[in-house]
Amino acid sequence: MNFNNAEFLTSYGKFSQLPPAKGVEIAFAGRSNVGKSTLINKLFGRKSLARVSSVPGKTATINFYKLENINFVDLPGYGYAKVSKSEKERWADLIEGYFSSERDIRLVFLLVDMRHTPSADDLHMINYLIETERPFAIVLTKADKLKKNERETRMSAFADEIPHFNDIHVIPFSSQTFEGVDVLRNIIEDVSADEDAAETD
Repeated sequence: MNFNNAEFLTSYGKFSQLPPAKGVEIAFAGRSNVGKSTLINKLFGRKSLARVSSVPGKTATINFYKLENINFVDLPGYGYAKVSKSEKERWADLIEGYFSSERDIRLVFLLVDMRHTPSADDLHMINYLIETERPFAIVLTKADKLKKNERETRMSAFADEIPHFNDIHVIPFSSQTFEGVDVLRNIIEDVSADEDAAETD
């Protein structure tokens, strides 16, 4: 796959606006300011495919991108406290509506800040994905911010903090060193190849 050929399709602010799904989807989820837009830009080798903001809670829409036979879905960041109750409810409706809809969500990349203990919202999302048996991987962002010993400490702590941690595919990621980019691309290519094989059967 030529990842540089990814293109932005559209965005929606309400679940009711989403059109029926067309094809396989890979979703990106995570709390506000965890680095979803940055990861998407690094993944596809583009500086501004996804808009990056230093202001938490800025991504308040579901954004759709496409590369070959895969649609990529950037979900609103959850867990940002400094927004109104109605805005939180709108975000929740978007995220919950998306996951409960009849869409071919082949994989979820759940982003968690490697520097910190997972938030209650992170754990809620992890448990939801486990309970609904959705395939997912955890992407530990901002890995370059930790020294080697700090990183080892956090990885050891995650084993206690995250349910079934040792059974989950975990990918450390850094937008500065590009750690994890090739791993994520390989996973996406595997999903794409599986879809190609299914179409030719």
